[in-house]
Amino acid sequence: MQTLPPCPKCHSEYSWQDGDMLNCPECGHVWAEGADAAAEDSLVVKDANGNLLADGDSVTVIKDLKVKGSSTPLKIGTKVKSIRLVEGDHNIDCKIDGFGPMKLKSEFVKKN
Repeated sequence: MQTLPPCPKCHSEYSWQDGDMLNCPECGHVWAEGADAAAEDSLVVKDANGNLLADGDSVTVIKDLKVKGSSTPLKIGTKVKSIRLVEGDHNIDCKIDGFGPMKLKSEFVKKN
């Protein structure tokens, strides 16, 4: 009997094979057989121009953005250093001088 690898997402031992794809009945995750789990789970974030972003990159804001709780907007051309990529709707976590900690959407920045 063939032993199948556990689910890379929830680590369930009850994976099953459908053709060349593996399925997890517990979390519903589907992955290719032999695929590297670390590469599959890596976060891919692109800026407004389609460039890949990574932790520690510097970006520039390409549009005036309203900041919730502040009367002044984040101006176009604002440089942001040492970004951190996170999961979610706002996928950039950073600290901006004069504003403090902030979450940004990658579609409103470009890589420097």
